Amino acid sequence: MMTDPIADMLTRIRNASRAEHEKVDIPASKLKVRIAGILKAEGFIRNFRVIEDRKQGTLRVYLKYGPSNEKMISGMVRVSTPGRRVYVASDRIPSILGGMGLTILSTSRGVLTDRESRKLKVGGEVLAHVW
Repeated sequence: MMTDPIADMLTRIRNASRAEHEKVDIPASKLKVRIAGILKAEGFIRNFRVIEDRKQGTLRVYLKYGPSNEKMISGMVRVSTPGRRVYVASDRIPSILGGMGLTILSTSRGVLTDRESRKLKVGGEVLAHVW
């Protein structure tokens, strides 16, 4: 039984990136699709798509590498876990690597990046840091 599907998603992407795989398959959910959308918009992954089946579906994430095969994702960390939730106000949202990294938050306005949350002045649950 999986207790933290978001941590599982981040671990699969991190491991596939370190092994220099072209793509990775992850069990799909609406939250995972939103997180993948943010990673694509911020340039950490090349693309993603949902493969429908009669069950849950599969989220296929296509990883992105630089011209000399350098990884776009240096690290990913799950912050808020099912056993230890981490919430922040809009004025306390952490900046990762001086703005070079990314914080993903679940807010009342949906899943947002740290920059979008500051702009909209909404806090929420800190899901992950990506750099």
